[in-house]
Amino acid sequence: MTTFAIAHGGGDVGWSWHLVAEALQAKGHTVVAPDLPIEDESKDLTDWARTLTDALPSTEDVVVVGHSFGGFVAPLAAASINAKALIYVTAMLPTPGEAPGDWWDNIGYTDSGLEDKFFHDVPADLAAEAQKRERGMSENSMAKPWPLDAMPDVPTHFILCTEDRFFTPDFMRKVVADRLGVEPVELAAGHCASLSKPNELAELLVACAG
Repeated sequence: MTTFAIAHGGGDVGWSWHLVAEALQAKGHTVVAPDLPIEDESKDLTDWARTLTDALPSTEDVVVVGHSFGGFVAPLAAASINAKALIYVTAMLPTPGEAPGDWWDNIGYTDSGLEDKFFHDVPADLAAEAQKRERGMSENSMAKPWPLDAMPDVPTHFILCTEDRFFTPDFMRKVVADRLGVEPVELAAGHCASLSKPNELAELLVACAG
């Protein structure tokens, strides 16, 4: 079976993927979703990716998943282990040499103007717990250029969340077309799909991995 290595988003923790992990494990898969060292100013994106790959029991049959800011981390991990596949979930897509802090202007990001951009479709108890676990982000991680010369040469998929108020669907369709050139798979969920639609997201991850 497949091992899913999940790079969580900015300010987040691996816990946010525990329901997806349970759904994948029920299907016989293995899941690693460690807390990345996002607050450590001595660590950069390469260190974050190494934290993810170091958590793997094996580098055989691994699918790397990147959510939101994890889109800057997942391809680094995928390239380092020659992953079976790379799956972005409503994620930022970098270009060579681009600092994450510059991504927003480079990509032409526009704020939706909606008040609750993250938890509007997440059950209240999970949303409250997620907010308790939120962390800061190091300035180093935002300023240092993305180190790869190109996206890794592995099968790549993008799951676009059609109810996302942070990375809105129209915005993300353009980003995916411009920077990845693949047809996204769509999921009726908000930005935190791992908490609002964990079973449906797990099904899509398995389908993409296959």
